[in-house]
Amino acid sequence: QMQLVESGGRLVQPGGSLRLSCTTSGFALAYYTIAWFRQTPGKGREGLSCITGSSDTTVYAGSFKDRFTISRDNSKNTVYLQMNSLEPEDSAVYYCATDGRVQFLNSPDCDPHSTEYTNWGQGTQVTVSS
Repeated sequence: QMQLVESGGRLVQPGGSLRLSCTTSGFALAYYTIAWFRQTPGKGREGLSCITGSSDTTVYAGSFKDRFTISRDNSKNTVYLQMNSLEPEDSAVYYCATDGRVQFLNSPDCDPHSTEYTNWGQGTQVTVSS
């Protein structure tokens, strides 16, 4: 059974940094794509970034590449989202997800906008405020 658990969300001041963790179990993380999303009541769910299984190719949505960095540590079964220069508009519940499909070195790069992510964590709240 695939499980994903997000952590690291908290209150942070504007301009600050935060690293979120997505700890996984029930599958061999190295071979699976993991994506980060966020959701706010007014904006709905927004894809941020993903890291492709096996190749570790990273893809970012829009301008998030300037401030966010996705990475993984397979030995810890964890994917990270480093967020810098946080703004109040970054306040949201952050989720990680996987599509549950094994990826190979020649598999296509992941897509942070895909609707095929079927396994989700419970989310972690990030609040950016002074």
